[in-house]
Amino acid sequence: MQFTKLGRTGLTISRLCLGTMNFGPHTSEADAHAIMDSADERGINFFDTANDYGLHAGKGKTEEIIGTWFARGGGRRERTVLATKVYANMGDRPNEGGLSALNIRRALDASLRRMQTDYIDLYQFHHVDRETPWEEIWQAIDVAVRQGKILYVGSSNFAGWHIAQAQAAAGRRNLMGLVSEQSFYNLLTRAVEREVLPAAEHYGLGVLAWSPLNQGFLGGVLRAEKEGRRRLAGRAAAALAAYRPQIERYEDLAAELGHEPAEVALAWLLHRPAVTAPIVGPRTMEQLDSAVRALDVVLDEKTLARLDEIFPGHKPAPEDYAW
Repeated sequence: MQFTKLGRTGLTISRLCLGTMNFGPHTSEADAHAIMDSADERGINFFDTANDYGLHAGKGKTEEIIGTWFARGGGRRERTVLATKVYANMGDRPNEGGLSALNIRRALDASLRRMQTDYIDLYQFHHVDRETPWEEIWQAIDVAVRQGKILYVGSSNFAGWHIAQAQAAAGRRNLMGLVSEQSFYNLLTRAVEREVLPAAEHYGLGVLAWSPLNQGFLGGVLRAEKEGRRRLAGRAAAALAAYRPQIERYEDLAAELGHEPAEVALAWLLHRPAVTAPIVGPRTMEQLDSAVRALDVVLDEKTLARLDEIFPGHKPAPEDYAW
């Protein structure tokens, strides 16, 4: 396994982050435990989840599955850098969502109970809260850090100016502030290159790329379609139709390179200087195997240029749109 530091911190994490969103709604607890065991054995020490993951299995179910895995002992919790998130509404009553001091306190304690641990390594704001002042948010976080319940704080789905705003408010309290930003980033979706990635690099935030395969569009979707293994309908089918020419060229390039499309997509992210780790969310052991193979894929400058031709990216703002 390859390792790096999380942003400007001294925390060492694996270059692949195990996303757990499928655990519960799509992957059984037994299979999820097997995937986590395999990831642990391969050296993946960075696991990401959120307090509301679980979908039809129930909000919080994914954290509960992680908790029962930790409860099996054997150093599982001690070897894991654990990341979860707060913001989503966990109920229908007031103060059960957002980033108010009250919800942060309640949500944090609930996540700790579900995951059967007494601390969280990386506590992430799942979304910007436009109704709660940063002074209140950072005060609540300061209390949690002093209590030993969390070690680091990150953001998710923030704009560049949200990152700047958060860091300025943290600086006024002499706090470390954000150390990571989790963004929707892949070959097909590169808008964060304009402002979010430059902001993250400026402030020393590690970038964690979620949906690195863009909901499977970069994972060999056309071949799966031809083989009858996947059929899309509705919005997904319309999106595929719009991207089909690009994806055809992309899958042909992956075949030319001798790699699976999913491996190339992950390898591309691993070559991006701002990216600390892509978040892989395997439903099966085979998908985990594919993700790990991406670590050995080397893309030369010519190949990277060809990928940019297929999926054009962005310059930092304002050059991207001004001059």
